[in-house]
Amino acid sequence: MKPVSSKVTLVSFTPDPEGIIAAAGKLCYAAETDDIFAHRPQEARRLVQQLRSWGHLSPLEHASFTFLLEGVSRALTHQLVRHRIASYSQRSQRYVEEGDFDYIVPPRLRGTVVRYRGKEWEGEDFFRRTMEMIGERYRALDLALGGRGRSSHEDARYLLPNACESKIFVTMNARELLHFFGERLCNRAQWEIREVAQKMLDLLRPAYPGIFGGAGPKCIERGRCPEGKRSCGKFEEMKRTYGQ
Repeated sequence: MKPVSSKVTLVSFTPDPEGIIAAAGKLCYAAETDDIFAHRPQEARRLVQQLRSWGHLSPLEHASFTFLLEGVSRALTHQLVRHRIASYSQRSQRYVEEGDFDYIVPPRLRGTVVRYRGKEWEGEDFFRRTMEMIGERYRALDLALGGRGRSSHEDARYLLPNACESKIFVTMNARELLHFFGERLCNRAQWEIREVAQKMLDLLRPAYPGIFGGAGPKCIERGRCPEGKRSCGKFEEMKRTYGQ
């Protein structure tokens, strides 16, 4: 058992995604379709940017990207799978024994003091000891239930915390990724999924600026924060960070 942090790997994607999107966009407007693939990379990039500026986003759905997320919590994956226009394959807690699970520690615990049963604990140490206790009790319960794989794991897992580390494959098309970034790069998003979204964008934007240039929290696309009184108040900072 140990604390871990997120790792994001881009494992697969549609070959020449900007070219495919550009061809799909051309098809919508061309009477003759023989030359819809006849474009240089820079021309394809400009056309993708133009499609985005028009709000014609359906061609972006023809390009998809698959990521492997590791070192992420169950708290994160519960949020992630709410993005329904995507495909997911996640490590099972029913089939995989989790007695020595790794875990994610919220950064805010650093420097905090927890007062518990008349003692003061450093926040990260209190958290670590709690994870170890849960691991011990998971192993004891799993053994009491027979210790026979699926039949015992499926009930012992009820003890596992949201901090428990998970691994998940995620496939999204480019249009859904732009929506995902808009929601999850917002300062009001939960810290862990915001961190993972940023790592995903960092892998995509340099390679495919026609698709992902200027991608960021939804205030960037809309030109204003839509959160009203709940705004973080950092719109200008977000423009400097994500604006083109």
